[in-house]
Amino acid sequence: MANDTENKTPFPTREQIMQFIDMSPTPVGKREIARAFNIKGAAKIELKKILKDLKIGGDVVKGRRRFDKPDRLPPVEVLEITGIDDEGEVIARPNVWKEDYEPPVIYVKMIRRGGPSAPGIGDKILAKLRYTGKQTYEASIMRVLGSGPQRVLGIFRPNEREGRVVPTDRKDAGEIAVPLDDHPDLEGGALVLTEILPGKHFGLRKGRITEVLGNINEPKSISLVSIHARGIPFEFPPEVELQARESKATPMGKRTDLRDIPLVTIDGADARDFDDAVWAEPDPDPENEGGWHIMVAIADVSWYVRPHDALDREAVKRGNSCYFPDRVVPMLPFELSNGWCSLVPHEDRGCMAVEMWLNKHGTKLRHKFCRGMMRSAARLTYDQVQRAMDGYPDDTNGPLLDTIIKPLYGAYEAFLEARKGRGVLELDLPERKIELNDKGQIIAIAPRARFDSHKLIEEFMVAANVCAAEELERIKQPCMYRIHDAPSEEKLEALHEFLEGAGYKLNKGAVLRPRDFNRILEQAKDTPEAELINTVVLRSQSQAMYSPDNIGHFGLALKKYAHFTSPIRRYADLLVHRALIAGLKLGEGGLPPEDGERFEQIGEDISGTERRAAMAERDAVDRYVAAYMADKVGAEFPGRVSGVTHFGLFVSLNETGADGLIPISTLPDDYYVHDAIGHALVGQNRGKIFRLGDDVVVRIAEADAATGSLALRLAGHADITDRDLIERPRGRGKRRGSPGDRSHRHGTKPGFRANPKDKSGASGGGPRGGKPGGKPGTKAASKKKTTPKKQRKLVASSRVARNTTKRDS
Repeated sequence: MANDTENKTPFPTREQIMQFIDMSPTPVGKREIARAFNIKGAAKIELKKILKDLKIGGDVVKGRRRFDKPDRLPPVEVLEITGIDDEGEVIARPNVWKEDYEPPVIYVKMIRRGGPSAPGIGDKILAKLRYTGKQTYEASIMRVLGSGPQRVLGIFRPNEREGRVVPTDRKDAGEIAVPLDDHPDLEGGALVLTEILPGKHFGLRKGRITEVLGNINEPKSISLVSIHARGIPFEFPPEVELQARESKATPMGKRTDLRDIPLVTIDGADARDFDDAVWAEPDPDPENEGGWHIMVAIADVSWYVRPHDALDREAVKRGNSCYFPDRVVPMLPFELSNGWCSLVPHEDRGCMAVEMWLNKHGTKLRHKFCRGMMRSAARLTYDQVQRAMDGYPDDTNGPLLDTIIKPLYGAYEAFLEARKGRGVLELDLPERKIELNDKGQIIAIAPRARFDSHKLIEEFMVAANVCAAEELERIKQPCMYRIHDAPSEEKLEALHEFLEGAGYKLNKGAVLRPRDFNRILEQAKDTPEAELINTVVLRSQSQAMYSPDNIGHFGLALKKYAHFTSPIRRYADLLVHRALIAGLKLGEGGLPPEDGERFEQIGEDISGTERRAAMAERDAVDRYVAAYMADKVGAEFPGRVSGVTHFGLFVSLNETGADGLIPISTLPDDYYVHDAIGHALVGQNRGKIFRLGDDVVVRIAEADAATGSLALRLAGHADITDRDLIERPRGRGKRRGSPGDRSHRHGTKPGFRANPKDKSGASGGGPRGGKPGGKPGTKAASKKKTTPKKQRKLVASSRVARNTTKRDS
């Protein structure tokens, strides 16, 4: 009978089960649900499956084996950032959660420019919430309320009672006290991550070491400092490494066979990943006499890195590869970047290729894209190719000189004519290369050679990039443009004034083009101020970035431009490849339609990772240079002023290109005003001027590899000591310059008066503590008491004044 009853009772629907849970005043368990609907025996398995589906779908929540209808969160809530999911989305949870079931998943929208500062893991935020279904919410940040535990990268220094951690960030001067018990065998110089302990501390900040990364005395640790300080991801998750290891050779399939075309790669001698290959021939078309037929082939990374897989999620998080003197932190694992996606010689490799036809003036007539299979004919270096063209071929490039290398240079000459015609911004600034020995130690810092072979590859790549942007517009596919805006009006105004002061004239009122800047650069060529003019023009330019909204590329004088040629090391190029594959129907790995809707956000993200990488690379170079100069403290070197700020002068050493700071407090005895427009520090008393581009001789005062800081002194004034600064009184009267001028407020030199006092006791800025122009003997001038300590300071000040008077006379 029991079985008959069981069979006659209908099994409840999902809606009936949800209604029962909703109507119950308290959470219910599976047993209560089964009893209410007379579910027995094997039917309980089906009930368990439905409840699981309801939980996954967010229709019910489960806590302590009981089910309930989920409560909606309020529209505004305090959240805690808990981490980042596999898709790279920032995840949060309610700051206070008292329920016995798991809180809903909350995705935090990315910060827009001009909004609150971006929060980190552990930070608390006030956010607006929008329910998106299935127990998930989208949060828009209103305010960042507080930070989680602060972690500081530093160098460990042991002492008797406790350890000290010296931060590697030169802006963070305070040491951190850490207990020795946690790491009793830790040696001095260890590179560590330290978590600052909460609470108010008397004296030094308190912390605990959470991770030991290496030792700063080991050359390999120098780059590690920059990698960790800038948050560069440098270890691949296991699932990413597994996917890369399981990759196999690209199948031929429906690809275009390009293996008979003698494409060659041309890279630096130390390059390990070869992602572009080139080829050229005179165009056989009689109607295009003197023209060229060229091809650029790029590794087909999109075959291996598919949208939203593990490799893709890691690649978009990194955004690009980072290059340091001793290593590369790649966007993709070694098995791809140096393996299947590297166009190594004499091996079949999948590629995306573009053919171009040029006339004899370098103007493109047409182009065509294909997805092909190529086989590199040779791996050449810039030096090899240039030497071959200069009449010194070797066994590798000699056989290729007439058939491959010379046609490449012929097409390059045509490109140069087109480049000159459109007026590309032609800046000429030297680059330095750090050379390391086998132990990772610096052996030299030398100028980076730049040959026509470098420029050849650049022109071929620019042409391919233009074709990609034009093709995506033609086939109406999303495009991640590489955009570069014209200089802002504010920067142009400052540049106008500076150039006029230097004797150069930049047209005012007209819409400026790169050729207008080139005219100034050409006038300055071979003059003593040539490097200065190039530097100032460069600093007036906007920063290039990625965006789906095209505004053109100002520096290259191009209306349409996208990055296509380096998908191994730039995520933007991978997106362009996918869009071409989808639009031209070239097979698997194309761009999903919904991904195009995210291009604006992705563009902001990868522009940010590009800036992050550039800062990390620059920091690493600074630290290597500081390590190289550490044994040269006290030596003198010629240099040039490369930057002028309200707190001092940055000087670039001629021999190494190393940049260091001369603090304003160590400049010759005067009161200096920062002239931002003139890029100068101007002495108000003696008229001494230090200007951007000035040649100086400096003495190395300090070199710190941990922070990358290089402290310099003018060689003729290195005798100014800290004791001099303490003994001489600080000027507290009203300073010269317009009221409220920030540059004047920061122009003062600690320890030195703006003007020596005259016999009446008045300084150039007015009596100390009195009103400007106060007369001796008045209440304003005589009300201050003179203590013995102040008397000693006044004596020292009078001594300075007497010496100054003698020199002036």
